[in-house]
Amino acid sequence: MTDETGTYEPHHQDLGSRLNWLRAGVLGANDGIVSTAGLVVGVAGATDSRSTLLTAGLAGLLAGSLSMAAGEYVSVSTQRDSEKAAVDLEKKELREQPEEELAELAQILESRGLSPEVARESAQQLTERDALRAHTSMELNIDPDQLANPWHAAWASFIAFTVGALLPLLAIILPPQSWRLPVTVVSVLVALACTGWGSARLGAAPPGPAVVRTMAGGAVAMGVTYLVGTLLGATGA
Repeated sequence: MTDETGTYEPHHQDLGSRLNWLRAGVLGANDGIVSTAGLVVGVAGATDSRSTLLTAGLAGLLAGSLSMAAGEYVSVSTQRDSEKAAVDLEKKELREQPEEELAELAQILESRGLSPEVARESAQQLTERDALRAHTSMELNIDPDQLANPWHAAWASFIAFTVGALLPLLAIILPPQSWRLPVTVVSVLVALACTGWGSARLGAAPPGPAVVRTMAGGAVAMGVTYLVGTLLGATGA
């Protein structure tokens, strides 16, 4: 697609990038919900102390969010390094063998349905306008001005996990003791249904199976940890 000046704008790439970030945010929130819910429900099985639940929940929240942020930073940094290396190689090839690169770009355009003559003419025009952008976009599906940002990924994961983790933490410490577990279980299952629906919608998949999977996973996690916590509490461990 082109803008009003005729400059190529890969809107489909931008859309794909936004969807990836949204999906990562939904999954990060889901991880925050499940891991923190499992932790606080397990602790609730062993003790009724609100301060203990708060301490355990906050520790789990911080540990999980920082771990997610660090993991995303490392992962996306590696991706950015790979993208930068590919762009640098393309620069070198354009500088050292421009004719071969022009022919390669024409072949790519021809493979997408243009006639040989039109493909060659289009390749020449794209090269004259912005050779590097044309080649990285067509060959590598990379925008040299919009490489992956590890800090954005790290902060997005940190925030998504934290938001997800706050729900079970608040649900377990705010209600009266007799209501803690029911409120936590119900709120967590409802939240997981929402994240399952959201992830399915972003992937254009049927929401039903995704909702069932996420709710079942959360229910199993809470059930197992509560059982373990209850057994440890009963033995005084």
